[in-house]
Amino acid sequence: MILHKTQKKVAIDTHRFRVVNCGRRWGKTTLAILEMIAKGLFNDDARICYIAPTYQQARDIAWNELKKITLPVQIRVNESRLEVEIKTKSGKSSTIWLRGWENIETLRGQKFNFIVIDEIASMRNFNINWQEVIRPTLTDLKGEVLFISTPKGFNHFYDLYNFNDEDYKSFHFTTYDNPHLPVEEIDKAKKELPDDRFAQEYMADFRKQEGLVYKEFNRDVHLFDELPDIKDKEVIAGIDFGFKNPCAVIHIKVDSDNNFWVTDEWYKKERTEEQIAEYVKSCGFNAVYPDPENPSAIEVINSKGINAMEVKKGKGSVIGGIDSVRALFKSNQLHIQKDCLNLIHELETYTYPERKPNNNEPELPIKENDHALDALRYALMTYESSGMSDLEKYMRMEAQRNSGTNLVR
Repeated sequence: MILHKTQKKVAIDTHRFRVVNCGRRWGKTTLAILEMIAKGLFNDDARICYIAPTYQQARDIAWNELKKITLPVQIRVNESRLEVEIKTKSGKSSTIWLRGWENIETLRGQKFNFIVIDEIASMRNFNINWQEVIRPTLTDLKGEVLFISTPKGFNHFYDLYNFNDEDYKSFHFTTYDNPHLPVEEIDKAKKELPDDRFAQEYMADFRKQEGLVYKEFNRDVHLFDELPDIKDKEVIAGIDFGFKNPCAVIHIKVDSDNNFWVTDEWYKKERTEEQIAEYVKSCGFNAVYPDPENPSAIEVINSKGINAMEVKKGKGSVIGGIDSVRALFKSNQLHIQKDCLNLIHELETYTYPERKPNNNEPELPIKENDHALDALRYALMTYESSGMSDLEKYMRMEAQRNSGTNLVR
């Protein structure tokens, strides 16, 4: 296997973190395998890891080719764990692991010299797992990373590709840059596929993902860097509980003109109900809107003296909530701080399933990439549907309670 011209351009670059945005069949798997083997051969005791979106994809994409190329220097092969130990040039050994993103937690506490993350655009909860799981594994050995993918909308891969830091270098290549592919076949695909799909899959051009729920969201219109001088009416939050999945707390300032400003997000995995409640209490929200399907977590929040408002959830609530958020984007009343990366990622990857033949268009989105969006929806749909602001209702309730008046909620 020999690298072609644009693959070599990536291979000889010395930046610690290289981000490769490439079209289908450009040759990313070949580049990844050869780089991993080279790192293992020329560095004693090197620890190397290849991460695909799933364990099965790691096996299907890279395993057989890795075994084949390393055959002359293999010391040990573990077929069930997808691990290869090879002999280095000095006679010692290095190890290459293949892993799936769905079990990324198993990498906690490990250390690596080099990691390849393949098809990063398809990986869920990338930012939180990069920050909490993968990045710490590089600290001991000052490890390097090759991020490589075809784009999938304006999601976390788009942000990574445009990240400005001296340790990072980004590359862009199209399918046409692979000299081993017949140009006429690529040209034929260009004629057969919709323009957006060809541009994304073959030209590695960032485009809006097909079937987006929040297609009204526009980075140029709805993101802000610094909060403008607004007159706050109250500060509220939506809460989507989770443990293995992230818990999302979305901070929202409401101004005197009923514009909504998302100023911060708390997006954490493996936090107990007590820890979540303590965080929410520390923020001093005027009112919070928690997921009603977790009554025990709401009970803990109530025990902290937090003003938790009732969120109604039932038939039609998801569609109605989505419509509320979309309407606010359309009227330019909803603005998001640009550092809320998880919320932005979900806005750009939350999609409807493909319509099946002879069926109506699906009404409900796919149940993924939605933790921060659910939290946002709980707050906005409930706040918008209440004629009186929740702060005003809360103050009224307190006044009535202090005066001994019975309340009917």
